[in-house]
Amino acid sequence: MMKKLLTIGLVLVLALLVASCGQSQQQAPKAEETIKIGVQGPISGDWALEGQGFVNAVTLLAEQVNAKGGLLGKKIEIIQGDDKGDPKEASLVAQKMVSSKVIAVLGAYNSSATEPASGIYNEAKILHITPSSTATKLTEKGYKLFFRTCFLDDRQGLFAADFITGTLGKKKVALIHDNTTYAKGLADWTKKYLEEKGATVVFNDAITPKEKDFTSTLTKVKSLDPEVIYFTGYFSEGGLLVRQARELGIKAIFMAGDANNNPDFVKNAGVQAAKGAIITTLPMPKDLPYNEAKQFIADYKAKYGKDPESIWTLTEADAFRLVVEAIEKTKSTDPVKLAEYLHTQLKDFPGITGPINYDEKGDRKGAGHTAYVIDEKGEFVLYKK
Repeated sequence: MMKKLLTIGLVLVLALLVASCGQSQQQAPKAEETIKIGVQGPISGDWALEGQGFVNAVTLLAEQVNAKGGLLGKKIEIIQGDDKGDPKEASLVAQKMVSSKVIAVLGAYNSSATEPASGIYNEAKILHITPSSTATKLTEKGYKLFFRTCFLDDRQGLFAADFITGTLGKKKVALIHDNTTYAKGLADWTKKYLEEKGATVVFNDAITPKEKDFTSTLTKVKSLDPEVIYFTGYFSEGGLLVRQARELGIKAIFMAGDANNNPDFVKNAGVQAAKGAIITTLPMPKDLPYNEAKQFIADYKAKYGKDPESIWTLTEADAFRLVVEAIEKTKSTDPVKLAEYLHTQLKDFPGITGPINYDEKGDRKGAGHTAYVIDEKGEFVLYKK
């Protein structure tokens, strides 16, 4: 009887082991079945147009790659992370991406959100490419897996200073920022280059993001009688600033940095107040001369029924295309190998936003800023002197 019981017990144990092995095989991590790529940005909130553009761009391109069989025999799976543009939310999104076992993350939108996320991705050895975070300090941390498809604040600051003193011929400037990583950095670089060119910065101070009334700051600015006001924050405040400046009778030329290259800038300002405002930025999607841009815009419109509304939608698309390029060339999904390829072997990649090359920090070489003026219809048109 005892032998029978032992035999039955052994059979049960073996059956359980077999079942357990079979179950573990059936429940193998999905990460082995797909190539996971994260998209991080403000999918909701004040900057949702930008984050939704990120998602649209990457979804479109991933579908195209998957329709051709995917990469290395696997389909691409997109993992979305809504950080709302908030640094604390950005850290939570980054932790989610790590848990999801993504090999790369494309984002965030704003430098204040990208900064905390970048440390988490660096620690986890995840390839990280931001399409729009331009703060110079982000690539001074020595992270080997961090890249951008945008250009830096120092280059935009130089362009703005050249434009103000050269094209406009003005020398008396007020700078307004919002103390965020991006805005403060752009204001500091612009101040440096303005002063090198003999201009006088009569005001350089911050507003508080998400406030609605900037009368106090603008009243101080008005008393200093600047020829140009250059706002380096985001469109949600930029539109309100130009409207209130006009209501106060400020006659100075109103300029703003590339975070104001957004249709909501005009909506917040009203067409009458926005008219004549000048935005320093990368070219609008419609003005890019590259065949890759024309094809992407056509595909985007066919899928979503409208043109891309932001240049950052296109730089996000370029970030995705760089990941695909690196995977195809290295035959690997190892983030370290992908980063090494981008650092050492990528040359004149035909980006949607122009040729892409990287320096040793992971910064995109070159510069591509231009200026737009808002016309009487509220449209962004290339500035012509």
